[in-house]
Amino acid sequence: MNAPAVSVVVCTYTEQRWDDLVAAVASVGRQSVRDGAVELIVVVDHAPALEERIRNEIPGARVVANPGARGLSPARNAGVAAARGPVVAFLDDDCVAAPGWLERLAGHFAAPDVVAAGGAVVPRWDAGRPAWFPTEFDWVVGCSYRGLPTATAEVRNVIGANMAFRRGVLDALGGFHDGLGRVGRVPLGCEETELCLRIGAAVPGGRVVYDPGSVVMHRVPAARAAPRYFAARCWGEGLSKATVARLAGSRRGLAAERRHVFRTLPAGALRALADRAPRRAAAIAAGLAITTLGYARGRAAPGAPPASEPPRGDGPPAPPVLGARPRFARPVYRRARSAAPARSGRPPPS
Repeated sequence: MNAPAVSVVVCTYTEQRWDDLVAAVASVGRQSVRDGAVELIVVVDHAPALEERIRNEIPGARVVANPGARGLSPARNAGVAAARGPVVAFLDDDCVAAPGWLERLAGHFAAPDVVAAGGAVVPRWDAGRPAWFPTEFDWVVGCSYRGLPTATAEVRNVIGANMAFRRGVLDALGGFHDGLGRVGRVPLGCEETELCLRIGAAVPGGRVVYDPGSVVMHRVPAARAAPRYFAARCWGEGLSKATVARLAGSRRGLAAERRHVFRTLPAGALRALADRAPRRAAAIAAGLAITTLGYARGRAAPGAPPASEPPRGDGPPAPPVLGARPRFARPVYRRARSAAPARSGRPPPS
């Protein structure tokens, strides 16, 4: 079997998002790339009934069970381990890729110095966008936010719902840290930020590119448009940023955040006041305050235990400890690779 040009990994964990998953898989099926075939891999995160249903009802997808700890980062590592393409792209299970998404995203890897590429994630609000919800905080719902480049540009990191990496780089660095990233509904993140920072340190001259023309639509349920979720996600982001700063150093780990805080957010607050939208201005102030408090909480707990535990027996792993220090991903990544089926035509790391 010839190796595909691109492998697309979709991670999923619950049947409650079945319709979203079906739509995501269908959107990948409509993609093409110039240099060969597209491989679709669906990784199921410790949900045997869901895994069986996918095998029975979604033809054309390679279905892989996550053999590591429960969570998005170990699931993504399992997808990378199973992938056969030299470029591995990731699409969230509640996203729908626009026509031409993958061809445009993968096209950036024609430049030999591009190590990662990402595109725009546009929110699709189930109940409409709340008037108070600032675009500067669209990262709260996993989407592109005001302050990102409006044309193709080099960036520090990509957005997890719409990103791609050279397979050789992922192999060389051991994939995603398994203690960062969402576990079920726990709103942590920053696993792609930490990975991109690690790539930047390990690959001198390597570029991470953001292309707003490579678009996916991200469903935002009504529950995620509520102030309660906004606050929880800001708190979780602060905790996650503390871990990133601890791993990469605060100077490198928070450079983009400082620009956002000192340039984008003040401008957004002034814009909201000029628009006579005081609740939007208040949301900017509250979001910044809660994120900062979460960061302080995370920095105050440097000796916390790992954020996720490996499965014990037949039961699921323990939930993450907020503000925890993650384990390095390589041991879990290697377990995922050893559990993956043999591949033919796989290119060597580059």
